[in-house]
Amino acid sequence: MSEFSPKSDFLRVLTERGYIHQCSDMAAVDDKARAGELIAYIGFDCTAPSLHVGSMLQIMMLRWLQKTGAGKPLPLMGGGTTRVGDPSGKDESRKLLSIADIDANKESIKRIFSSFLAFGEGKTDAAMPDNAEWLTALNYIEFLREVGRHFSVNRMLAMDSVKMRLERDQELSFIEFNYMCLQAYDFVELNRRYNCNLQMGGSDQWGNIVTGIDLGRRMGTPQLYALTSPLLTTSSGAKMGKTAAGAVWLNADMLSPWDYWQYWRNTEDADVGRFLKLFTELPLDEIRRLEALQGAEINEAKKILANEATAMAHGRAVAEQSAETARKTFEEGAVSADLPTVEVPRAEFAAGLGVLTAFVRAGLVASTGEARRQVKGGGLRVNDKPVTDEKATLGAGDLAGGEAVKLSLGRKRHILLKPV
Repeated sequence: MSEFSPKSDFLRVLTERGYIHQCSDMAAVDDKARAGELIAYIGFDCTAPSLHVGSMLQIMMLRWLQKTGAGKPLPLMGGGTTRVGDPSGKDESRKLLSIADIDANKESIKRIFSSFLAFGEGKTDAAMPDNAEWLTALNYIEFLREVGRHFSVNRMLAMDSVKMRLERDQELSFIEFNYMCLQAYDFVELNRRYNCNLQMGGSDQWGNIVTGIDLGRRMGTPQLYALTSPLLTTSSGAKMGKTAAGAVWLNADMLSPWDYWQYWRNTEDADVGRFLKLFTELPLDEIRRLEALQGAEINEAKKILANEATAMAHGRAVAEQSAETARKTFEEGAVSADLPTVEVPRAEFAAGLGVLTAFVRAGLVASTGEARRQVKGGGLRVNDKPVTDEKATLGAGDLAGGEAVKLSLGRKRHILLKPV
């Protein structure tokens, strides 16, 4: 595939920036992209109220599809498949959610896509189908006769998502075993409804996507195609979208834009160039200049990465505000009102709030035991001064500007504790 030279802007961008892991037919996908005839979908299951940074690679692929005029993006909501649970890459069965929870998660997830895609009725405008529209209406016997007969159990048992669980003697429920049948059927149904001809996803979805292509051939659809992206980890081996503090959510009500900005600002030096290519739309010449920076100068590139990634998800004004908050906090040592704020009852504060309890209440540590360990290591600060006495209490004298106390874990995590 490395020898293929794309003629379409879409595949050229994806190739140059490092989005492509596998493609079932690069030349055919390239031709359709040049003609503006790609109609591509990526499925997003509704297992939480928000997607996290681990989904950003796929969202950016849909964005580039639209931005280059190659075709129509279809972010597919998995209102139906979430009721089953995707076993791909999982060591154990997912907890089945209630229908009400799935629907609530779906509505919450939908909001983020309006930041990345333009929706409408035009040729390249995005549409957001939900596979519950057709999966929940299926008649089981009819589905077995019309669709199930095209699946080989031998081949399904050889799929990595199934084989991994069986080899480790971990239970794979019958409902999960059916997931690949439903995902394959999604591809066929989307072709019928939208003329969808390309499914994209992470490389762990390759087997499921190819199964959909095969099902389409057996059920008489036009030729379908597959395109996958690499599974990303940081240079230190950490999984994208996860930190010690938890998931890096895309929805602002799940993770503040400030914390989102900080996540990108804290990118490892070795990842800056790669992440600028994947998660921003900066020109490649500018990215090459930024990734060549050495020493302390690489921090400027990290700030640009944080600004661009945050602007895309939350808007340019919010990104600039986060950058200014960081400047005041780190460069001036000031207490910025734009820092995330946790409120505590004023009476509780006036009575003397234990410093260890304060850090737990702020969500900076999980327990007072962890707070004690951080004190011994010099990791906790109140108003930028190290905490040395674990029995200390916070009171009115600690309110910076008379309004809040700045609590810090290390150099990069800060919370304002505000009495109300």
